[in-house]
Amino acid sequence: MGKTLIKNARVINEGTQQLCDVLIQDKLIQKIGREISANGATVVDLNGNPLLPGLIDDQVHFREPGLTHKGTIATESRAAVAGGITSFMEQPNTDPQTTTIEKLEAKFALAANSAYVNYSFLFGGTNDNLEELKKLDKNACSGIKLFLGSSTGNMLVDDEAVIERIFSSTEMVISAHCEDEQTIRKNLAEYRERYGDDIPMKYHPVIRSEEACYLSSSRAVALAKKTGARLHVFHVSTGKETQLFRNDIPLEEKKITAEVCIHHLWFAQEDYESKGAHIKWNPAVKSADDRAQLWEALLDDRIDVLATDHAPHTLQEKDNVYTKAPSGGPLVQHALPALLENYHRGRLSLEKIVEKMCHNPAKLFQIKKRGFVREGCYADLVALNLDDPWQVKRENIAYKCGWSPFEGNTFRSKITHTFVNGHLAYENGNFSDKRNAERLTFDR
Repeated sequence: MGKTLIKNARVINEGTQQLCDVLIQDKLIQKIGREISANGATVVDLNGNPLLPGLIDDQVHFREPGLTHKGTIATESRAAVAGGITSFMEQPNTDPQTTTIEKLEAKFALAANSAYVNYSFLFGGTNDNLEELKKLDKNACSGIKLFLGSSTGNMLVDDEAVIERIFSSTEMVISAHCEDEQTIRKNLAEYRERYGDDIPMKYHPVIRSEEACYLSSSRAVALAKKTGARLHVFHVSTGKETQLFRNDIPLEEKKITAEVCIHHLWFAQEDYESKGAHIKWNPAVKSADDRAQLWEALLDDRIDVLATDHAPHTLQEKDNVYTKAPSGGPLVQHALPALLENYHRGRLSLEKIVEKMCHNPAKLFQIKKRGFVREGCYADLVALNLDDPWQVKRENIAYKCGWSPFEGNTFRSKITHTFVNGHLAYENGNFSDKRNAERLTFDR
């Protein structure tokens, strides 16, 4: 691959900003310093603009195999490149579901031939695959996924004895979707009786309520404490749930961690009026007060990771009545620009974005040589122009589904360069056709 020399970069890494050069040799960062020279290197001059580690998204649904009319590993990982995401962890609720080691390795084979960014997958736990789960090598994939409430593609695990056995049977991170199924079904029945299938979308956070989220996540946290399991609670959506997590010890010492997603930090209940099913997610986008409390928990480190829960559906699927419109939306291309709006508003520093989207996912999942701008690490890097406004339009959306909940938004910041394993995969709106992605490896 040769050498690339990034000049005059404002490197955002490990809580600091430093103006320096970065020399890439093949796939790795070879040297970081001032006034580096390298004969024969391709030079990229950033003129003092920020350079971040590539983002690691710990929760995406790329829809392959089986649901490829919505998206594929190729289309959605290409969109991720444009969003500065250089590594992803994909979820098991595809068709077939990723609930055996054979199906897990089949997904890795798909990604090896199609992914534009680095990849791993979560292994799905079910009510009846504990023995298969026990055979899984702890370094084989990013972790275990449990749906403790049903969502799109039903993999509900609702046998409490099974859940406890899973928690007691693995050293791997158990990532959990936490919503109480009985509460949701009771609420849905009430609103269906009132409205039929055409329930106004504004009632989504009432049906999939704060109570439903807190009941499930508090039980999962209590069980993790009882069993000593390593629990990671996905997409926390309520202020009440943030009280379950702690910030008085370093991330490396935490056995119970939490993630928040971009949409729960951006949208709020009043946005259903204009956005409708386009912001229908599970768990639901909730009140502005919940959003404020999520921000507080993110900034004080009770919440450890920022992610997208990228989950595309076609517009035809979305434009249905409430009970038929699936939950989820595309986000990997626009997550970082949306976060950078909060940087411009003074709410979030560049260092905190890097901590929550690069360093912490790497630490939490024990990913080898990624998530940092360090000599010897893989050259997964993202350059920004913080002052180059652009509008999200259909013609610049990279998702296969062709739409975004951010359509019409003008973002002030732009991603200018994305490097994947040293290869310039994206530059100023132009994609490289070359694939240079690798399977994520772990050090557990």
